[in-house]
Amino acid sequence: MYAFLGGLGTVTRLHSRRLSTIAAMDAKKPMHKSALDDTTKTGAFERKASVFRSWVSKDGEFEPEAGRYHLYVGYACPWAHRTIITRELKGLTDAIGITFVDYFMGDMGWEFKPEPEPNYGLTKIRELYFKAEEDYGGRFTIPVLWDKKTETIVNNESSEIIIMLNKEFNDFAKNPERDFLPESKRDEILEIAQSFYEPVNNGVYKCGFARTQQAYEDAFVPLFEKLDDLEEVLGKTRYLTGSAMTLADIRLFTTLVRFDAVYVTHFKCNKKRIVDYPNLFGFVCDMYQTPGVKDTVNMEHIKKHYFMSHVSINPYSIVPLGPDVNFDVKHDRATRF
Repeated sequence: MYAFLGGLGTVTRLHSRRLSTIAAMDAKKPMHKSALDDTTKTGAFERKASVFRSWVSKDGEFEPEAGRYHLYVGYACPWAHRTIITRELKGLTDAIGITFVDYFMGDMGWEFKPEPEPNYGLTKIRELYFKAEEDYGGRFTIPVLWDKKTETIVNNESSEIIIMLNKEFNDFAKNPERDFLPESKRDEILEIAQSFYEPVNNGVYKCGFARTQQAYEDAFVPLFEKLDDLEEVLGKTRYLTGSAMTLADIRLFTTLVRFDAVYVTHFKCNKKRIVDYPNLFGFVCDMYQTPGVKDTVNMEHIKKHYFMSHVSINPYSIVPLGPDVNFDVKHDRATRF
């Protein structure tokens, strides 16, 4: 823990010294950099693109096989949460292994606690990246789709991993008939998902990680404008593109389910809560109550990660006890549309 004797300036100096000490211990490897480091000169947050972008496909370099691939994820991370849900709903729990990192992300990034990961005995996600690419110098992010056969990272972009999980492993899925990206609506689904990525999925982070008032306001306004738009859309149809759940719904859900507990206070996204939007909140409850989804939501991990890991935002790492949000309340979305 840090010593808070001289206010936030002392915290920053002690944090810098700690990083210097760790860097000296592991001088040959790049230091962990979190999303908090991805800010421009104007103080605006700009997320770095994922690096590993290969694809699992029949007759490709990475062919679909049961037991060959492994997902490294965390309950706290909304991007990883997408893959956890898709794997569960497709019935791929036997075909694709999974390992969860701890909720706390410190100076060395995501760690496996209390036990090392099962494939190589590694204790940190960064070690997995270096195993895949010895001179890797990018971010050590989750999710990671790992190939045990070639011992490398196939992909670390969540929006692409869930497409692969939806289609490429149907021969081994318990629910192959569940298609969350049907060809007939593929363009529509991807288009609407892309439309809320920047203002909502990434927008909450742009609010929280902003280092100037202007950068914060530039993210805050479009965030709530888009939430207003989505409230209107979900007032006309059960899911974003119709009567069936798609990958777009999964991509929206993982942000909204964290919103009131974390983003309202921690990231200062406080114009309205999701419970203040009747259709958005009903949508979250509908998704949450879908068999298989509820167990993927670990609110303890979610809250502890954000409030304890981001010491520049919350230097004393105090985790709020509230709010009390019940996603099990009855809703009428199944009968209303």
